[in-house]
Amino acid sequence: MATGDLFAVAGTDDVSHVDIGLHGVPRHGSVYIIDAAEPAIIDSGTGQNREAVFEALDELGIDREDVAHILPTHVHLDHAGGVGYLAAACPNATVRTHEIGVPHLVDPTRLIEGTKEAVGGQWEFYADPKPVPADRIEPLVDGDEVDLGDRTLSVIHAPGHAPHQTLFFEPDDGVLFTGDATGIYVPERDVIRETSPPPQFDLEGCLDDVRTVEDLDPETLCFGHFGPLAYAPERMEGYKRTLVEWVEAVRAKREELGDDEAVIEHFQDNAEMVEVWGGRKARAEESLNTRGVLISLDRQRESGE
Repeated sequence: MATGDLFAVAGTDDVSHVDIGLHGVPRHGSVYIIDAAEPAIIDSGTGQNREAVFEALDELGIDREDVAHILPTHVHLDHAGGVGYLAAACPNATVRTHEIGVPHLVDPTRLIEGTKEAVGGQWEFYADPKPVPADRIEPLVDGDEVDLGDRTLSVIHAPGHAPHQTLFFEPDDGVLFTGDATGIYVPERDVIRETSPPPQFDLEGCLDDVRTVEDLDPETLCFGHFGPLAYAPERMEGYKRTLVEWVEAVRAKREELGDDEAVIEHFQDNAEMVEVWGGRKARAEESLNTRGVLISLDRQRESGE
């Protein structure tokens, strides 16, 4: 497997995903293409490997002028950093994302600053986002639908991971594009790991999002990282436990060590994914996720919850 590889999504006739090799890790970023009457691209990656998306369109026989919809599940830059580049290359496409995220696509300055602070040295895997003209964007809210001509995607707000996150659900094939609402699937271990980035991770909101997925009862989960996976209720039960146990682990280690930087260093030094993702990426992921939990615990304490 290599950056640019294109895969069909099982159980569908015309949904594919391209590996954009996020952070130099094979399959770590998945961009989905729906070859509908009005073709759609779901998520974009960081923008650094945008040529892989363009080559996938060519391989599928979809002209860039025919792309009608660009649909970031949320505006974190590992999912939406390339949206401006895709919009520029696909002149007839409308960008559709949750209304909370729209200002960040028009002016990504604050998002860039926050991402650089959060990812540190991993910024080298990002392209500087290209602003999207406001008149190219249509804001979405919960309950909206996106008409692809021969099918419709339902828009479902899923704000636990980020307040601007949505799910896109195609009920005929039972395909659910989850963004990060169902965590990060790790095929090498057949597990779903937590994703709890700063500054807006919310445990209860994430658990609610998983319950929303359970209520939808899809056939296939299209993860933003590492591609699609057949849905199974026990996986979602397991992911809810993973989230709760992860937050409790960070809480307990903070109580033990009394210093947040020491807590972050502890989880970096004990990163479980080193053998799979390599030391650099595994440590960076632990740092990001630990900081997100620590900030959420501070927010919880300040609100008196």
